[in-house]
Amino acid sequence: MVPLQTPVRLLFAGLLIWRAAASFAQTEPMPSPGQAIPGTSAPSSFASSVPTKIIPGVLPLSLQDAVQRGLQQNLGLLLSRADVRVARGERWEQLSALLPHVTAAPYIAETKVNIDQLGFGGFVSAFHLPSASIGPFSYFDARAALSQTLFDWHSINATRAASQSLKSADYTFQDAHDLVVLAVGYTYLQAIADEARIETNAAQVKTAQALYDQASDQVNAGTAADIDALRTKVELQTRQQQLIQSKNNYAIQKLTVARVIGLAPGQEFELTDKSPYQPFEGLTVEEALKRAYESRSDYRAAEADVRAAELSRKAAFAGYFPSLSFGADYGLGGAHPSDATTVADVRGTLSIPIFTGGSVHGDVLQADARLEQSRERLESLRAQVESDVRTALLNLQSSAEQVEVARSNIDLADQTLAQSGDRFTAGVTDSVEVVQSQEAVASAHEQYISSLYNYNLSKISLIRALGIAEQGLKEYFRGK
Repeated sequence: MVPLQTPVRLLFAGLLIWRAAASFAQTEPMPSPGQAIPGTSAPSSFASSVPTKIIPGVLPLSLQDAVQRGLQQNLGLLLSRADVRVARGERWEQLSALLPHVTAAPYIAETKVNIDQLGFGGFVSAFHLPSASIGPFSYFDARAALSQTLFDWHSINATRAASQSLKSADYTFQDAHDLVVLAVGYTYLQAIADEARIETNAAQVKTAQALYDQASDQVNAGTAADIDALRTKVELQTRQQQLIQSKNNYAIQKLTVARVIGLAPGQEFELTDKSPYQPFEGLTVEEALKRAYESRSDYRAAEADVRAAELSRKAAFAGYFPSLSFGADYGLGGAHPSDATTVADVRGTLSIPIFTGGSVHGDVLQADARLEQSRERLESLRAQVESDVRTALLNLQSSAEQVEVARSNIDLADQTLAQSGDRFTAGVTDSVEVVQSQEAVASAHEQYISSLYNYNLSKISLIRALGIAEQGLKEYFRGK
């Protein structure tokens, strides 16, 4: 017959395991490794890179080093650089219509013509010609031709619009710098947070092991019940599970860091910056907004897009206007190079559009729509900039306060655990109080790591909101 105490103990142990699993789920580090980078679209080219060659040994990697590598190898920045070259080429295409064109196409030909083929065979019979062909006779022409648009309001405004589009591409490229800093900073900070969790969980495993050993000794000595050893055993295994999971998260996050900054697959490296905390110097909302509107490259790119759309609209409407062009050629011409003489031609052309079949009207309608869209995007982005700045400042203030509270909670939880351990050793209480105190310590450490991570991420987000990229990184992350 099975004693009644056995199923009761098994039931209680099951409840402890369920409780520990629930506690583990609540303290599981968030966000998970390898997730999308905030502030960028998903899938995003800024989460990828062009890898470099592998470097022998273990590469030390600071936050500043990671950003510099990202600025060299990040795919989003490389693609943005290519977009600038495309915009520069498009500008030259538009400018070409206003620049002089000089061509030279010398040719020499010897020709024999069949009269029957041309439909004049009757002349052969009527005039009793000896042959149905004429020739051979030769042509020679060697001259240089010059063409120049003297006035074309459409081409002038199209070139101006292309220049503004090039400015927009340049600003977009500068904005890509900010996005790289955001992407690298986010992944690096998450990695060092995961590394800190490994250290914390390892310390918790040691504490749980000591408590389990103590409970087992007391059970063997007959001063404690078996259930106390079961509780501490469950707690030990829970902490071991958390340690295993944190190591896995850290390994995955290191892969994400390497992918963002362009390290070779399989490159070994270590993070040299460890959860930096530096108090943030006060910055008012008005100062931050002024700085953001002056520095945000995406906002300045949107302004350039509006100017480009305005000029494109003028170019489209200029299809109704006449244009004036000039052409000339000069060279040698004749039947053969030996008897060639000087030839020249000068002409001016005034082109007046009388009826274009509605094509100009259609161009104007499309240009109006694109202009309206660009203005709406600019206004939307202006509101987004203000929202980004205010959100970053609020998050920064809140996370800084959370860091201070979390520090205090760690001290209080450590004191509670020490007192619970002493009470358990003295036989005043059972292991429930000790296990609860240890869970409180683990939770306090996790909250501190999360709040410190959120604090530093808020700094990175503020750098992005202000549009100051590398300058902001040096300003807000001065040391290790």
